[in-house]
Amino acid sequence: MTLGVLAAVATSSSSSDDIGAGVIAFLIVAAMGVALVFLLRSMNKQFQKIEPRPDTGDGQDAAQDPKTPAETPK
Repeated sequence: MTLGVLAAVATSSSSSDDIGAGVIAFLIVAAMGVALVFLLRSMNKQFQKIEPRPDTGDGQDAAQDPKTPAETPK
């Protein structure tokens, strides 16, 4: 919807042969910036939902512990 409106404004307001990056380019970049802000906020919320691995206490990661059996996909 937004791109259609921007395209309509671009075709209706060009009364001269001088073409330059103007309001349309600014609006596109601003919309991308707003989308980036919302994506970053969403990503931070998802990262906050992740719980850290429980510490094994022996200094090794749980994934590298040879005593732990590997999970196989079913």
